[in-house]
Amino acid sequence: METKEEKPKTEVKKFEPQIADMVLKRIDDLKSIGGLNIPPEYSPANALRSAMLILNDMKDKSNLPVLQTCSKESVMNALFGMTVQGLNPMKRQCAFIVRAGKLTMQRQYSGSIALARRFGNVADVKAGIIYENDIFQYNIETQTGRKKIVRHDQVLENIKEDKIKGCYAVVTYNDGSTDMLPMTMDQVRASWAQGELGGKGPAHLRFTSAMAEKTVINKICKVIIDSSDDSALFVAGNDEQETRFDTSELQSKGSVIDIPEEPVQEPEVVTEPAAEPQQEAQPDTKVKTDKRTREWKQGDAPEGKKLDF
Repeated sequence: METKEEKPKTEVKKFEPQIADMVLKRIDDLKSIGGLNIPPEYSPANALRSAMLILNDMKDKSNLPVLQTCSKESVMNALFGMTVQGLNPMKRQCAFIVRAGKLTMQRQYSGSIALARRFGNVADVKAGIIYENDIFQYNIETQTGRKKIVRHDQVLENIKEDKIKGCYAVVTYNDGSTDMLPMTMDQVRASWAQGELGGKGPAHLRFTSAMAEKTVINKICKVIIDSSDDSALFVAGNDEQETRFDTSELQSKGSVIDIPEEPVQEPEVVTEPAAEPQQEAQPDTKVKTDKRTREWKQGDAPEGKKLDF
């Protein structure tokens, strides 16, 4: 009786399901020594659980699970960056993107609004689209430099996705003051060109107005967030930057939290020995001596010996 040959089983890379717990422990350790502040209304545990649910179903361009193809360190850094900024992926405040085998976290426009409200004394953020044949006017206050809309007249017939001239975002602060940022469509497309799809993705082509609104909201909120007093709680600068575990401040406080697989190594402290009286050089310890070069005889130099000439 013929027996079929068993095909070799493909080994599947296993990814530790406790990764969310590891990141949460890291956060708790940092909080306990005063190295990290988390907003009181934000739950890192809930955000991490939500992120893991999303990542478990997420696949890369090769249709492979990202938790198997992305490096463990990059996954932990992405999750850590999410919690440091106080973002929740279930509320679409951030998105996870795979780049060159690494997982990155990118803040979305709703996350920018949340942070602007949390740290920038912002009450509300609204965006508008300027179509061809719209009447749009704004002025600039000479004393403050703030822009304000004077007039925006728009009729229903003007609303066409292929007839967009520009967009704007209006921020209302808790004290009642406002600020406005206008962008031409050329500026919006230049911003899109910096992304992975270069502004040629399906959403950019089919929902141009919605994507333009998100772009101008991100831009105006970014300035507010990065200039707020609590900017140390989240990543300042480019949204593409990857948040990493920074232990430089922890070392000065005598506490270091290790990164799995790639532990942080503290610099070795070398204590200089007390000066000893100089001894005459032994004839068999050196094979060559002149004014420029002194070499140890091969095999005689102690390992790690420091030579001062």
